[in-house]
Amino acid sequence: MIPQIKEYLLSLQHRICHMLEEEDGKALFIEDDWKHASGGGGLTQVMVDGRIIEKAGVNFSHVYGQALPQAATEKRPDFAQKSFQATGVSVVIHPLNPYVPTTHLNVRFVLVENSDGSCHWWFGGGFDLTPYYGFDEDCKLWHEMAKSACDPFGADIYARYKKWCDDYFYLKHRKEPRGIGGLFFDDLNQWDFETCFAFMQSVGDHFIKAYQPILAKRKLQNFGERERQFQCYRRGRYVEFNLLYDRGTLFGLQSNGRTESILMSLPPTVNWKYDWHPEAGSEEEKLYRDFLVIKEWITILP
Repeated sequence: MIPQIKEYLLSLQHRICHMLEEEDGKALFIEDDWKHASGGGGLTQVMVDGRIIEKAGVNFSHVYGQALPQAATEKRPDFAQKSFQATGVSVVIHPLNPYVPTTHLNVRFVLVENSDGSCHWWFGGGFDLTPYYGFDEDCKLWHEMAKSACDPFGADIYARYKKWCDDYFYLKHRKEPRGIGGLFFDDLNQWDFETCFAFMQSVGDHFIKAYQPILAKRKLQNFGERERQFQCYRRGRYVEFNLLYDRGTLFGLQSNGRTESILMSLPPTVNWKYDWHPEAGSEEEKLYRDFLVIKEWITILP
């Protein structure tokens, strides 16, 4: 299973990096090839201080060890202390322009090996969008691409994984969504291997189709210090979620992964303001009122 999955993941990493370099037009990705202490390793690719992209990380990893981390065994206690392999691509993009949304993608495969030689496997991942200034057409395109990724696999798949995304990327302590959602799935093995793998590939491929048009449309929009300060403030929510709730971050740290690669998801500049609230009637208030709410962005015909 692993070689063909790695081949796809490395191709996905390359295609995402190429798309971002083309859109940015200035910065290039730097590559960092690293080894994991218990086995395996990865290829971290990072872009910083671009014309459009302030920071982006596109990480490939394939690690293995003798004990599956707690983040992966919380719902599977029978897998604790079993050897495993995990491979995936994780992407986080923090644009410089506040009118371009931050975005995240993760697709992964986990294989747990039993002492009798048998194994258990599953796929997981998804993508979500975190705007600072909302545009209805961008949100609709994002969810149309999410639905398109799911449609070949069942009429109910998009609705199921959209809800899972809405529930997962929710900051309980703030009582607000992180963004406008997208797709989230885990423990995917109810189909045969080929179908599950095809679904993971569809999610990865549609991420590029969903984000590139939004990036291209918004990247040259004029902005000032007010928009930049609001972007930095809202980035604080992204940091809070990743450090408090994100299972991928916990998995990486608990498996003694490479800290620099795990925390590359954090934005370069962040502000926290005490008890700040947007001005009534402002575009900043509109984000909270119209976009940071869980709702159906597209119409699903019966």
